[in-house]
Amino acid sequence: MGIFGSGGGGEKPPPGKPKADFSNVKATSSSTAPPPAAPAAEERTYVVVKGDTLSKIAQQLYGKASAWTRIYEANKDLIKDPDRIYPGQKLRIPQ
Repeated sequence: MGIFGSGGGGEKPPPGKPKADFSNVKATSSSTAPPPAAPAAEERTYVVVKGDTLSKIAQQLYGKASAWTRIYEANKDLIKDPDRIYPGQKLRIPQ
């Protein structure tokens, strides 16, 4: 005999008592986890080649050379002088 009764755990419900019917139950999401973050804007990069200037890169990527300041502002940590960029530098290109 077990601690909690006479059976080994897999007892059948008493005769005449209907089994629970969960066929119409719909699953819902209930979580305390925060919703997933929106995907970050994909960051583009550009590797400087010989002969490049910020205005030349801006013209190529944005269609106007005057947008070079956008690239410069996004890369101030890499670019000390906007007139001096070097082949092999990997620049972040903002949207």
